[in-house]
Amino acid sequence: MTSDDGHDDAKYLAGSPIRVEILRTLRSDPRRPADLTAAVDATRTTVQRILAGFRDRDWVVKRGAAYRVTPTGKRVHDAYESLLDEVHRAARFGQFAADLERVGADVPPSVLDAGELTVAADRNPLAAVDRLTELLRECRGDEIRAVSPVVIQQFNEAAADALDAGADIELVIDRDVVEASIAEFGPATDRALDDDGATVYVSPTPVEYGLFRYGDLACVTAYDRRNSPRCVLESTDSTVVEWVDERLESFVADAKRLSAVVERA
Repeated sequence: MTSDDGHDDAKYLAGSPIRVEILRTLRSDPRRPADLTAAVDATRTTVQRILAGFRDRDWVVKRGAAYRVTPTGKRVHDAYESLLDEVHRAARFGQFAADLERVGADVPPSVLDAGELTVAADRNPLAAVDRLTELLRECRGDEIRAVSPVVIQQFNEAAADALDAGADIELVIDRDVVEASIAEFGPATDRALDDDGATVYVSPTPVEYGLFRYGDLACVTAYDRRNSPRCVLESTDSTVVEWVDERLESFVADAKRLSAVVERA
């Protein structure tokens, strides 16, 4: 009854929540049909029909009066549950992953296994901006390393507070951000040039996603097509930290100091 590629059997299982629930229940403990009827809130006829389908596929066997999952049935169950976990993860991280893939960030898939995600939404469109600002304000006397594709007043004010509190900031921006900073935030640009605690680099290519590091925390920020922060992943997981550190080093290696790019009167 099984197909060569397994598609029909996978479709059979996924086609009914009750089938999944019965297999999940039997995965935990052998059950009689009457017990299953009560456990999954289905009719006895439905349960018997599903058990027959499972037996045809060798996912369960009947021993005495109870049905038991076979080793292959356990593997099918576990694989299906893993698929559901991945689908749930895709729903949570999909926007973040898609925005980063669109700009070629090449984030390792394993990054999606660890960390807290803050997502801008209709009910709170500034959630990502507010979270990044909050993280900046937590830095007191720390070393901060960051890459940013935008200049925002909230970021400037939080960075100034961090510098006042003794933090050292290393920041990589691109030429568009430099021009916007000069035009709209002259005092912040002057401080970036003059403050010994600030080291600003200018990337020769557009910066299209954000990075942030301090202490044992690493953050990756995805931006939408309008260059607004949309998702912030923050993590202390070694995979995330190592990837962010490698990307930071790569940005700095290709960049020039702000003082070599900006002409001052």
